[in-house]
Amino acid sequence: MSFNLDPPPGFRGLHPALPVRVYTRNLPHWRQEGATYFVTFNLADALPTAKRNELAAMRREWEARNPPPRDEAAWNDYARTVFRKVEKWMDAGYGECWLAQPEYAVEFRRTILNFHGERYELGCFVIMANHCHMVIRPFASYELEDEVGSMKRLSAKFVNKRHKTTGSLWQAEFYDRIIRDTEHLYRVVQYIGANPQRAGIARSAWHRWINPAWQAAGWDFDRERSLGP
Repeated sequence: MSFNLDPPPGFRGLHPALPVRVYTRNLPHWRQEGATYFVTFNLADALPTAKRNELAAMRREWEARNPPPRDEAAWNDYARTVFRKVEKWMDAGYGECWLAQPEYAVEFRRTILNFHGERYELGCFVIMANHCHMVIRPFASYELEDEVGSMKRLSAKFVNKRHKTTGSLWQAEFYDRIIRDTEHLYRVVQYIGANPQRAGIARSAWHRWINPAWQAAGWDFDRERSLGP
């Protein structure tokens, strides 16, 4: 379809005139104050050892082919490649898949929404069996890492208490990308909304949410099939 939606309330894409901070761990991370992000984070056991080893080998090969200094385009291509590969693995349902249990999915939904409108604005999210996708814009003075970290800690505490266990529930690092513009946002929203169907999950077991103010402005899931974020 031709793209004709106005930006939803509160959305702000990548601003060409404002500075961007960049840091790199296993993945590159770009930060810009006031920007809206597409974020994916997964449970610690969502990727088996063999898959983690495959990613490590892929990183070594990529670094050998792309010696420093590495430009933003090269990092973006690498991050997208990793994301697509990892997304397929996560949808395969590796690990304990705690979030497939309704009790944990409902509690995690409550945790995600806890500071919506206070420390960040959520555009949408989907809770999968072993990972989560969301669109989020941290408010001024709040960092994306801190807010995602808070969601992880609270949900890990809930699960560990139920099972009388300790340890890390979530993988430490997460994938994130600044959403460039309204059309990019549209593709991300449709991608997030379609994730349960892509993974073969029955609609009755879907756990997804979209900001009601965005819906009122004409934004919603299932408008048309996404090409991916």
